[in-house]
Amino acid sequence: MTTNTPESSVSTCTKKCLDIHTIKQYLPHRYPLLLVDRVLDWESGKSITAVKNVTVNEEFFNGHFPHKPVMPGVLMIEAMAQTAAILSFLTMDIKPDENSVVYFVGIDNARFKRPVEPGDQLVMNVEILRVSRGIWKYKAVGSVDGQTAVEAELMCTIRSATDASQPAGK
Repeated sequence: MTTNTPESSVSTCTKKCLDIHTIKQYLPHRYPLLLVDRVLDWESGKSITAVKNVTVNEEFFNGHFPHKPVMPGVLMIEAMAQTAAILSFLTMDIKPDENSVVYFVGIDNARFKRPVEPGDQLVMNVEILRVSRGIWKYKAVGSVDGQTAVEAELMCTIRSATDASQPAGK
């Protein structure tokens, strides 16, 4: 039996770790679109590190692609956005209610550097760049085995579901 030390295992939690049960209190997503499995660490108003364990049992692998399963880039971006949403709610020190909705406002400079395949652990590092007039901007990087797989600047806003049909500036 081997023992993982914090240096050898990305899954090691700090005291600011969030398990899946706690994550579900911050995100309305459920299978198959809940794309954050664990939060490893976070600092209010600054950054968060979370993981998505990618398994061959993921529904999207049935069609993307049966002969060479690869996690769709749009889902890597979504996983980082979900991580960013958790950081926003933790920073505001609130848990969203059933009327809270987080929407994309923009995605800039998205780059895909390597495929993410079954068996990979996508480690997502998200930092808040700024918050202005209800718009949160983040720098997000997803990596596998220390190699960048995806990176982007994400912009999101949090709305009430009853106000969700209104444009962001109103």
